[in-house]
Amino acid sequence: MLDTVYRDFGTGYVPRWHGDIVDPAGACLTPARHTLLVALDPADAAVVATGALDSRGPAHPPNPKHLAERYPSGETAQLRRVHVRPEHRRRGLARRMVGELLAFAAADGGYRSVYLHTDPGVPGAEEFWRSLGTVVHDERENGVVHFEIPTGR
Repeated sequence: MLDTVYRDFGTGYVPRWHGDIVDPAGACLTPARHTLLVALDPADAAVVATGALDSRGPAHPPNPKHLAERYPSGETAQLRRVHVRPEHRRRGLARRMVGELLAFAAADGGYRSVYLHTDPGVPGAEEFWRSLGTVVHDERENGVVHFEIPTGR
């Protein structure tokens, strides 16, 4: 995940945005309605993909108020950290991760929507999410596009 924020996002580690990366257990594993998936390369057990889900909706600020109201914490499954190492892309890993995360959300039974945001500057990211969901707010001028994924997927 740190590789992604340095290589793909170009931001490096920013504590207010990436705290879950350095404490994945506290952010993704300890809370009952959160999860973290990790895909390993069978050849060397290196991490090649990640995907997380939590019950926190988009915070306002920095996100627009209407998004925070539409996707409230507790009722919203937010997809996070769906990253695939470049040399493992285009093999269905991200789609499989998302499918497993959506199954986790469905099994929980308490989520009424699935939300995520992505950086449209990351190669393939926007196209991937458009293939699965609907843009609900486009603020690419700030480097973010917000999506809703149908819960019935």
